[in-house]
Amino acid sequence: MKADSRKISDIFNMSRILEIPFFQRSYVWEEEQWQRFLDDMENLALKPEPFFMGTIILKQRPTFAEQDCGDIRTVIDGQQRLTTINLFFKVLSLMNGSSSDFIRFRLMKTNEIALRHNHNDLESFNTIMELDDLKDIPGENNILGAYKFFKDNINPNKLDFYKLIENIEFVGIDFIENEDEQQIFDTINSLGVKLTTAELLKNFFFNRNDIEFYELNWKNVFEFDEEAKEYWDREITAGRIHRTCIDLFFHAFLQIKIQDDSLRIKSESKKQFSRVEKLFESYKKFIVEYYDNDKQALVDEVRAYATLFRQVFNPEIINQSVPQQFGIERINLLIFGLDTSTLIPYILYVEKNQDDIDAKNELYGTIESYIMRRMVVRSTAQNYNQLFSERLIYNDILTKEQFLDYIATQSEKINRLPSIQEMVEGFNKSKLINKQAKGIIYLIEAKIRDCSKHATQLLGFDKYSLEHLMPKKWENYWDMPSPPYTPEERNSKLLTLGNLAIITQSLNASIRDSEWTEKLQGNENRAGLKKYAEGIETIGDYLDYSHWDEDTIQERATYLSDKAISIWGD
Repeated sequence: MKADSRKISDIFNMSRILEIPFFQRSYVWEEEQWQRFLDDMENLALKPEPFFMGTIILKQRPTFAEQDCGDIRTVIDGQQRLTTINLFFKVLSLMNGSSSDFIRFRLMKTNEIALRHNHNDLESFNTIMELDDLKDIPGENNILGAYKFFKDNINPNKLDFYKLIENIEFVGIDFIENEDEQQIFDTINSLGVKLTTAELLKNFFFNRNDIEFYELNWKNVFEFDEEAKEYWDREITAGRIHRTCIDLFFHAFLQIKIQDDSLRIKSESKKQFSRVEKLFESYKKFIVEYYDNDKQALVDEVRAYATLFRQVFNPEIINQSVPQQFGIERINLLIFGLDTSTLIPYILYVEKNQDDIDAKNELYGTIESYIMRRMVVRSTAQNYNQLFSERLIYNDILTKEQFLDYIATQSEKINRLPSIQEMVEGFNKSKLINKQAKGIIYLIEAKIRDCSKHATQLLGFDKYSLEHLMPKKWENYWDMPSPPYTPEERNSKLLTLGNLAIITQSLNASIRDSEWTEKLQGNENRAGLKKYAEGIETIGDYLDYSHWDEDTIQERATYLSDKAISIWGD
C-alpha cells in the first residue's frame, strides 16, 4: 500500500483508466452536496491555496498486452467525489467555450473517458462527458441532476478552470493488484466509509460482460426495488456490532455450505470460514478450493437461499404482535428482539430442508424453550455460534426429537439444557439485562394472553417498557423492609423477574419512584401503573394489591415460573 498527496493531474494523468466497479451502487450525491461543492470552488477561486478534498483509494488492475491502456485502477473509495469533479469541470469547460480544457479527463492516445462508470450511471455519465455544448438531457437520476444543477448555477466569471485544477488535493492510497480486498475493506472501515461484504462479493461474482446474469441472480433478489434494498441494507445488532441483513445472509449461507460432507471441507478451512471478520476472503477461498471456481453454480444457490431468507427472517417483528403458537414469528423475536442472530444459519437450514410445517413448529418451540431456559438461568451464549452454525447443521437436526437427543449429549457441557428446578431458581434469583428480562416476560405474555378478554391485541416487543414495580430508589418514599429482610436483600430482590413488568409506556420519574399506592394510581398530572399495565396478563392481578414488598415479589416470581414451566417445560 502506498499513500501520498495527489493533485487532479496526478489522478487523471491522461494515461490511466479509473474504473468504478461495474455493479457498484449508483451515484448518490444530491443538491446539498452539489451546493457545498460549488461554494467550495467559488471560495477557492477567490483565495487560491491548496484545498483538501478527502481520500481516494485505488487498486491496481491486471493489464494485458492487447489493452490500449497499461494502467487500469479500480476506484475503491472516491466514486462520489471523482464523479462530481468530472461533471463540474465538464460543465465549466463548456461554459468557458473551451472543451479542450477538459482533455486531462480523457486518455491521450484514444480520447477515451478516463473514468469508467458503473452500470447504473454509465449511459448518463458518458452522455454528459461527450457533449459539445450545454443542452437539456431528458431523464431523472443523480448524475443528470448534478449536471443540471451545475449548468443552472455555475457562474464561469467566478471560476478559473486551471487555478481550481492546480489547487484541489487528495490523499491518494494505492493498493497493488495482489493485495487482497479484505485489507482494503478494513482500511475503508477505519476511515469511516461504509462498504459491506456484499458489495465486494457482487463485484467478485459479476463483471461488465455479465449484465443478464447479474440482473437475474443479484438485482432481482437484492436490488429489485426500494423495499428490497431497504430490507437487505437494514442494520441488525449482532453481538457487539451492527451488521446488515445481506451480510448476515452471506455468513449464514456459507455456514450451511461448509457443513456439506460432499465438499470435504478441511477442519482448518471450516474454522477460517466461520469467522465473520474475513467473510469475503472466505468466499474467494471456498469457491476456488472447494467449488471448482464455479461462481455461476454457487450464485444459483445464493439466489434460492436469499429468496428464502427474506421470506423467513423479519426484523420488523419487534414492532409487530407475536402469536401464541410456537413458530417462526417467535423465533424471529429471539433473533431480532433479543439479539440472538447466531440462530440464523440453523433456522435457514431448517427452512430449506424441513417441509413438514408441524414438525418445524414443534422444533421451533423446542428451540425457544432451550434459549429461554438458558437465558433465565444466565447460561452463557458464547458457544451458540458453534452449536447453531455448525453442529446442528452438520448432524442434520430437523425435528424436536433429534434436537433434544442431541442436546442430551451436552448434559455436562456448555450447551446443556437447564433443569426445571434451575429455571425456577432463575426466576427467583437471576439479575438479567433489561432486554432479556423484557423478552422473557413478553414471550410469557404472548403465550398466556387471552385475546377474547381484551379489546386490543398484544403490541410489538418494542412498544413496551420494562418497569421495576418496587423502584430502585425506594428509600425516598418506601418504608424500610421488615425482618427477616435487610435493605441489601431488598436491593438484590428488586432486580429479579418477580419485580419486573412490561407496560405500554414508561412512567414519569416522579411516579416511578413514588410509594406503591401513588405508583399504581398516578396523580392529577401523571398516569400510573394501572393505566399503562391495563390488560397485561403478567401483571394484571397484582395491580389490586394494597402493598408491594419482598414477599409479593416472591409470590409473583412463583407465578411467572409456573407459567414458564407450562410454556418451556417440555
